[in-house]
Amino acid sequence: MEHVTSDPQSFLRYLFGVAVDAALPFGKLEQYLPEDKSGQLVVIGAGKAAASMAKELESCWTGPLKGLVVTRYQHGADCQHIEVVEASHPVPDDQGEKVARRMLKLVSELTEKDQVICLLSGGGSALLSLPADGVPFEEKRDINKALLRSGATISEINCVRKHLSAVKGGRLAKAAYPASMLTLAISDVPGDEPDVIASGPTVADPTTRQQASAILARYQISVSEQVSQWLASEDSETPKPGDPELSRSDIVLISTPLQSLEAVKQASEGQNIPAFILSDSIEGEARDIGMMHGAMAVHCATQQQPFTPPVVILSGGETTVTVKNKNGRGGRNCEFLLSLYTWMQNQQCRHQIHAIACDTDGIDGVEDNAGALLSPSLYHYAEQKNLNAAFYLDANNSYAFFEALNTLVVTGPTRTNVNDFRAILILPDP
Repeated sequence: MEHVTSDPQSFLRYLFGVAVDAALPFGKLEQYLPEDKSGQLVVIGAGKAAASMAKELESCWTGPLKGLVVTRYQHGADCQHIEVVEASHPVPDDQGEKVARRMLKLVSELTEKDQVICLLSGGGSALLSLPADGVPFEEKRDINKALLRSGATISEINCVRKHLSAVKGGRLAKAAYPASMLTLAISDVPGDEPDVIASGPTVADPTTRQQASAILARYQISVSEQVSQWLASEDSETPKPGDPELSRSDIVLISTPLQSLEAVKQASEGQNIPAFILSDSIEGEARDIGMMHGAMAVHCATQQQPFTPPVVILSGGETTVTVKNKNGRGGRNCEFLLSLYTWMQNQQCRHQIHAIACDTDGIDGVEDNAGALLSPSLYHYAEQKNLNAAFYLDANNSYAFFEALNTLVVTGPTRTNVNDFRAILILPDP
């Protein structure tokens, strides 16, 4: 307790590190691998953790092995038998299209005697970016970019992605049939729904092309006549539950957001600071979630309800940002934290509250930081620098705000991803 109160910021950084470590693939694959290692294993994969998962798989597989995975730029790993290709995220590029085409061809040439392991993690949707026949790659990329700025949830975004793709929504597993396929996945989505992780390339898709069209209309995203006609055709529909060509495809989640939060809870309580997990699947506008967390923190500090300080409030999930200022910088975690800051700046108990909000992949949005830290001293420093928090929040410019205060958290790529991590430390009133 004394260590925590003397250096709250280091404590919060430590908790974030625990969350990331709990989500790494090391030591988590071998128990799920096929017992029969006599035949050749083909490995495919996509996501920010795809390379680290591939390296771990190589370390514990003793039979013949080959494969191809795609990960984000600067997220690669040194693999001996599995080719690692890097591509763009969150907006797809030509490299992602090329590797997706190669991967589809690779699994399409297999037989029922072959075994496939697919390694999936967050980011796989953008990285595995092969559009369906008749859907222009450039337009698919523009639609993806518009969805990311629209405030749409990850489930909504992935519904559209599936129905414009040649590999997502179960199509990759269908192409691999009759080979057997085991997907090992790190979940980065609220609810851990397998069909949402990386847009579910190896599992049946319960969503429909009509829903995809409705989502585009809801967020006023215009599409060409060519894409409209594609979504109107039955060919755009994805494989559904019960499809016999998906009967040899199974999936296992090796890491989840809740597992990381539970590891953090244990670590915090090991430092004699009680911790409570609100939820691992919070969705909504980052600024709204920031205000909600702020209201709870104030109530804890002033009323000692629902939790009594000292306490850490933990939460995860995937918030969204509806971008109004295209020139603003900052991802959803910094926007959450700036909203929390704005809520707290006029509260008398603000000296009791510290916070961290970071993305477990090490990248908040498209910036070079994982997130940022909030401490009571920031309010004084912001006043000295004449920083208007509300102005920066309205401009979607949270990165610049925390950069000016020197509280950005920069980790570099973590090579895993279980999405948002938030921890609010509420200390007793001295």
